[in-house]
Amino acid sequence: MTNENTRLHQISSPKLRREYNLPLLNFGYSVKAFLGYGKKWRRETIKTGGGRMSVEVDALLQEAKESIEAAQNYRSELQQRLHGLNQARKQVRGSSGQAREALRRHFAELQAAATRLLTERLASLVAEVDSMEADSVKPLDDCQSLIEHGVGQADELLREGEAALRCGLGEKEDKLGSFTKKAMHIQLDSLPEVPALVDVPSVSAQLDDSLLGLIRDRVSRHGSVSSHPPVQIDELQERPGSILVRWCKVDEDFAAADYRLQYRRSGSGGSQYEDSYIGRDSEFLVLHMDPHTDYLFRVCARGEGRTEWSPWSIPQTGYTTLAPHEWRPGTEGYILSSRRNIALCNDSSQTRCQVLYSNAPTYFCGQTLTFKISAAGQMDRRDSLGVCVDNQRGAESLQKDQAVCISTNGAVFVNGKEMTNQLPAITTGSAVTFDMEVVNLFPISNNNLSEGCNFKLRVTIGSGNREVVFDWLVDQAVDCLFFGCSFLHSGWKVLVF
Repeated sequence: MTNENTRLHQISSPKLRREYNLPLLNFGYSVKAFLGYGKKWRRETIKTGGGRMSVEVDALLQEAKESIEAAQNYRSELQQRLHGLNQARKQVRGSSGQAREALRRHFAELQAAATRLLTERLASLVAEVDSMEADSVKPLDDCQSLIEHGVGQADELLREGEAALRCGLGEKEDKLGSFTKKAMHIQLDSLPEVPALVDVPSVSAQLDDSLLGLIRDRVSRHGSVSSHPPVQIDELQERPGSILVRWCKVDEDFAAADYRLQYRRSGSGGSQYEDSYIGRDSEFLVLHMDPHTDYLFRVCARGEGRTEWSPWSIPQTGYTTLAPHEWRPGTEGYILSSRRNIALCNDSSQTRCQVLYSNAPTYFCGQTLTFKISAAGQMDRRDSLGVCVDNQRGAESLQKDQAVCISTNGAVFVNGKEMTNQLPAITTGSAVTFDMEVVNLFPISNNNLSEGCNFKLRVTIGSGNREVVFDWLVDQAVDCLFFGCSFLHSGWKVLVF
């Protein structure tokens, strides 16, 4: 009971009362003291009357219930913070273990590679020495063989000469004649030339002792350990069939040259991260995201003048609940991709163009709708890319009432009327964006929701580095819109997201 009383007493401190909006109630008494107070209070009740004290009992019980509830909430908050601490400790220990393993693996690979390279270089140099030695010794061996052959002939001639001198007079003349002829044949005055030492190769090894210093310097600066990555994911915004990822630097001293964004499905066994973006921008729209599916995103950076990437950021989970934008299938004159987000205006025999609408009104105000032109055909002022209230069949262009659009020549049309402001012409690589926000002309109520001319949208159309802003009046309140395109000539290819 002492610990419980102590905790309740702490909860009734002024600081925690202000933080948790607790009533002033001191729970520092023991249960025994509290019961004793109750006996005294009951005696007072007998003296003063039960009606008045009954109200005070109710108030006291209410305060006790509120304080107990506050204590329970406080304990729940503390338990959540303990869970957060455990998660943080798990991250620190887990990332430290991964860092140790990465360091050991990397340096073991370096050591093995360095040993292999040194061994290969040593073998190559030794092979050069062997070849040089063999080439240098061969002439010496040939000369030695010639000299040894001459020595053998001289020994044989000496033996014959000595034998001729020792023989009798009858044989001496013949043997001395034979000896003389042999001596003249051997050419005793001809000696082979022996090369001087300065002319003989002296094999040596030239080793640069500075290499060890260079290796020591590079090794001492190779690798680094950091407690925080220099960049973290800042925001994940859901878009139709996509997720907009924004990141920011958390290390101001880090000069980033490029960023690298990766993602993978969350919880899918064996799923590997795959690159989504590499570049200098600090945001990227990741397309082809399945709705209601969790994805993990992480980002890293590469410093100016560096080749290696920084450590990865803490993975963040993102998802979208918005269905992807799709073109309507079955429209004559257009071929759609498998995901129906790319439309190609192909050759057809039709004599007039036809609007290709979205499959459903999936564009909502507050979002950014983007048309990306990946191939361009012949330009015509009757072409159109834009947004409309309905998907009226048979329309030849979005240059009509209850629609806003841009032509391929850059002209902007609102409810079928051309504006004076014009945007750059649309070509291959162009990106046309539509942004809209609701502006009520009059307060809209349930009574006038369907009344005409009481609803307008502020539209921003951007193309290239220019944009136009205008107000678009619609006949009725709308919360979602169709998008569409139309081209008089084939060859236009449009991605919508």
